[in-house]
Amino acid sequence: MLLEKGSRCWKVAAASRAAVLVDTEAYYDAAMEAMTRARRSIHFLNWAFEPDTRMRPEPSPAGRNGDGIAHFLKELAEAEPNLDVRILCWQSALPVAATQKFFPIVDRSVFAGSRVKFVLDGEVPMGACHHQKMIVIDDAVAFCGGADIGQDRWDSSRHLDDDPQRERASHPGRYYPNRHEVMALVDGPAAAALGELFRRRWRRCTGEALEPPPPEPPTAWPPGIEPLFEHVRTGLSRTEPAWRGAPEVRECEALHLAGIAAAKSCIYMENQYFTSELMGRALAARLAEPSGPDIVLVSTTRSPSYFDQNTMDPTRSRFIKNLKAADRFGRFQIYSPVTALGRDIIVHAKVTFIDDVLVRIGSANMNNRSFGFDTECDLSMEADGPMAERQRAAIARLRTDILAHWLGCAGAVIDDAIAREQGVCKAIESLRASGLRRLQPIPPKPPPPPAALIAHWHIGDPMGPADSFRPWKRRNAIERECRASDV
Repeated sequence: MLLEKGSRCWKVAAASRAAVLVDTEAYYDAAMEAMTRARRSIHFLNWAFEPDTRMRPEPSPAGRNGDGIAHFLKELAEAEPNLDVRILCWQSALPVAATQKFFPIVDRSVFAGSRVKFVLDGEVPMGACHHQKMIVIDDAVAFCGGADIGQDRWDSSRHLDDDPQRERASHPGRYYPNRHEVMALVDGPAAAALGELFRRRWRRCTGEALEPPPPEPPTAWPPGIEPLFEHVRTGLSRTEPAWRGAPEVRECEALHLAGIAAAKSCIYMENQYFTSELMGRALAARLAEPSGPDIVLVSTTRSPSYFDQNTMDPTRSRFIKNLKAADRFGRFQIYSPVTALGRDIIVHAKVTFIDDVLVRIGSANMNNRSFGFDTECDLSMEADGPMAERQRAAIARLRTDILAHWLGCAGAVIDDAIAREQGVCKAIESLRASGLRRLQPIPPKPPPPPAALIAHWHIGDPMGPADSFRPWKRRNAIERECRASDV
């Protein structure tokens, strides 16, 4: 079993039902449906929270001027005096807030005087961020993954070019970029564990200890969402930096290393960043094995922000180059998805499949800071116990559905290609050769000298508080971590 309480997981808990929501149209719609059914509490953890986000955008001018999530939450709280609505959001640095319409300042004024309790959480080391993303309802139903609440987050799984529902309200005729997100939805003890994580964060930030809500049946489960799993084993893995007496937590890192080591046939990952040297070495070791697993990575051709283009992208090129060099047996590919017109889709999801045994969805990127500097939370589901065979089939089906959504074909086409080519890598390349080319290879680009220096020292990507403003210490920190993890 991969999900073990201790170094890999903070909590291991059962979920009577679990679902996976691909892209934010599905997530926002399900979240709205669930929140209208809340009886006791609605608790948010977010990196960013834009109060005017329209969770169900409409293409008409009237829809574009409609009420956002803040209005919706204030109405819910006013209508039900016993409903406790709280939002705990990272107190972002001003340059970051500027990219999200200065949400910390706006949120405070929007929620002032209302029954919604909005708090900014700055209890992290300087330069770090709170990156966990979840909504917990009644401690009975919870969403966890990589998606924040923001107007630029919405997209459908069709990833249509110039979708009227992605039109910018302030700039008619201009559209937000296409974006890919994935969220998990769970009930039962797994949801209660996420509720406990929220209360721990709230107490650390505010000093206020919250009691868990009285036990409630999971009435908030959105009726339109069919569970992918029933009675499934889940694990919660965190990253927390060592700071102000709190111990370092590296569960996200430990579970990734265990999953990479355990994979037999395929490791499939979607992530915003692939820069962690530790993970790169672990993956390269598997590629060097004659009978190791296929490794398929999906990311974005080029980071959307100027800062990341100059920090994360050169380091990713080095990551790709090293894996290509280790790929002696032709089992590695990294792709970027594009729309029907060939435009880049921003991959913001953080998803991992280990064979048909484990699926992991969360907030942690494959970079240094997500494993030791920022706060993160990943939720994993593992096939185990009496229903393991059915759960393995569900995990395989989910991976097939995600690949089919990228390539624009039926799931049966994906499954037939995998069976015919006896591997996921060769199956994707076979389908690309047949004309399904919406997954484009990302080549390693040799960085110019300044970028090579950035990549070597992992500038902008600290391992933890000790090297956050001391990049000259970062190489030693990376080597220590690699030796400790035996890669």
